[in-house]
Amino acid sequence: MKLLKCPINGTRPISEFVYGGTYREMPDHDVVTDSEWASYVHYRDNAPGLKKEWWYHGPSGTWFIAERNTLTDEVKDTYLFNKPVELESAK
Repeated sequence: MKLLKCPINGTRPISEFVYGGTYREMPDHDVVTDSEWASYVHYRDNAPGLKKEWWYHGPSGTWFIAERNTLTDEVKDTYLFNKPVELESAK
């Protein structure tokens, strides 16, 4: 059975979780162009490697960030969103 660590409830079966997508900074809606918004909504960098992703734990209603290697499916860390999230593009 595959397991994932919820930052609130500890290690739980993966069937209790829902993948919410890659964490990305949302563009400023006051200044973003239609083209930039379309790129944000529709295009993804699907290159394998370490990604920061949104995950949802259904029984507790908790959204959190998981740092997961999409090539090996290894989860490096999970934490609530109140911890600062550093994106690769910000480096």
